[in-house]
Amino acid sequence: MKELKSVLPKAAALFLILTVICGILYTGVVTGIAQLIFPDQANGSIIEVNGKKYGCALLGQQFTDDAHMWGRIMNLDASTFQDKEGNPMMYASPSNLSPASEEYAALVKERVRRLKAANPDADEEAIPVDLVTCSGSGLDPHISPAAAQYQIPRIAKAGGKTEEEVQNIVDACTEGKFLGLFGEKTVNVLKVNLMLDGII
Repeated sequence: MKELKSVLPKAAALFLILTVICGILYTGVVTGIAQLIFPDQANGSIIEVNGKKYGCALLGQQFTDDAHMWGRIMNLDASTFQDKEGNPMMYASPSNLSPASEEYAALVKERVRRLKAANPDADEEAIPVDLVTCSGSGLDPHISPAAAQYQIPRIAKAGGKTEEEVQNIVDACTEGKFLGLFGEKTVNVLKVNLMLDGII
């Protein structure tokens, strides 16, 4: 009992010290550095224009009309979450479907059909793979430059723009390799669509 009484104050003191160091000081320092060096990313990479928020540049949004660029397939569920007014909120998640499953094959086949219908002048064999597949997270905001190029004629025709104008927008939203070495070039779909609408 005496040993327990002598250990408890030390344990409590250690607990308080570690709480202050790890829970307050460390968190404050890391948050401060993030705000100083990466303020946009630290605050959610929100795209905001004139006080209106249009979404996060790091999270995909679904576009399916002819005048906008389409991203990757998203597994959306509008029945699970609601906002403060009770309106359904979209929630996306990984599909968790095996590439060998019949359900996945049907999903890809349906997406190919929709892409072919929306882009009748394009060659079906040339459909980039990222336009007919889900990303690992189900929330990837990027597509490959090839997937963007595939859609330019349709977007220009439906949106009343020239293909050169759409190409310039795609070029402006194309992000290079990480540190110039790792990964591949990507196109941010949300930024393209906001530029197509003249928002940014």
